[in-house]
Amino acid sequence: MTVEGIQEKLRRGNRITSGEGVFLLRNAELLELGALANEIRFQKNPQRAVTYILDTNPNYSNVCNIDCIFCAFYRHPGEEGEYTYTVDHMIQKFKEAAALGATTVLLQGGVHPSLSFEYYLEMVRRTIAEVPQIHPHFYSTSEIIGMSQISGLPIKGVLQQLWDAGLRSIPGGGAEILSDRVKKKISNKKGTSADWLNVMREAHRLGYKSTATMMYGHLEEDEDILEHLESIRALQDETGGFTAFVPWSFKPGNTPLEKIIPHYASPTRYLQILAISRIYLDNFPHIQASWFSEGKKTGQIALHFGADDFGGTLMEENVHAAANFFNKANPEECIQLIHEAGFAAAQRTTLYEILGVTEPAEIAA
Repeated sequence: MTVEGIQEKLRRGNRITSGEGVFLLRNAELLELGALANEIRFQKNPQRAVTYILDTNPNYSNVCNIDCIFCAFYRHPGEEGEYTYTVDHMIQKFKEAAALGATTVLLQGGVHPSLSFEYYLEMVRRTIAEVPQIHPHFYSTSEIIGMSQISGLPIKGVLQQLWDAGLRSIPGGGAEILSDRVKKKISNKKGTSADWLNVMREAHRLGYKSTATMMYGHLEEDEDILEHLESIRALQDETGGFTAFVPWSFKPGNTPLEKIIPHYASPTRYLQILAISRIYLDNFPHIQASWFSEGKKTGQIALHFGADDFGGTLMEENVHAAANFFNKANPEECIQLIHEAGFAAAQRTTLYEILGVTEPAEIAA
């Protein structure tokens, strides 16, 4: 097996195996890997434009009972600092975000042990009725599993009722690494990889679109990363429901895992992961550069390592903030960063419909 041989296989249009993916990750030079990923990016999305979205990521509650050791955000019921907001409170937040131009709300919370299923349904119904400018991109797989446990409904039944309320897409959170060897160590109460994949499978079958995510830089090995990519590639073959893949690195601040993993993964590692994702996920239309989690300069470089999307402006974000990681960009800066990287900036919706394009020359105005 050689890097050149795998490159030739890819250029013939053939799919690589997880073993070949591990080999590339370990043996390909960084710039070589990036060039190959960029070549594939332009085959998928030939236009020299990078998409972005105006969004916000509030949380309705930080109450959670699954104790993931990588998380600094959650609190137990009754613990100091715990909160759960009313639907009225959240609707007001959504209205404020919409007034600032947001088109999407990515809404998540903890896995709350006592919130009623009706709370989640009301959140969707009222968002659609009262804030029609906003696309509700609500609830991770972990929350949906929690709704199933609270309501007594099967996963499909929960998703069907959320669909009937008006929900059409769900975020990819809760995956971390789809390797049960790792999950048992970092989130042993959260369920298996198969549980995450099953929620996504059922959602896609009902017509939902979703993202897929991966959090790396903790206890995983290269083989676990490729196991994750293989799992979502196989599910995408089956359902076609994923719109994009979003990798980001673990942030250790204030987490129990900080004692074992005190440092962030390097920008080099991020670019390797991003590039191998674009190379391996041949059935994913989009790969997202996470400027927010990796830094703005790294995010710009990622646009030359296979990414065609710059993510969102994240008017509000609390989970990384709880881990002492802060990064902000307003829409104008987001556009500027894309332009500086050599691309037109295309504002999109959650489902990748283009709302408008700003060419680099326009930024001076």
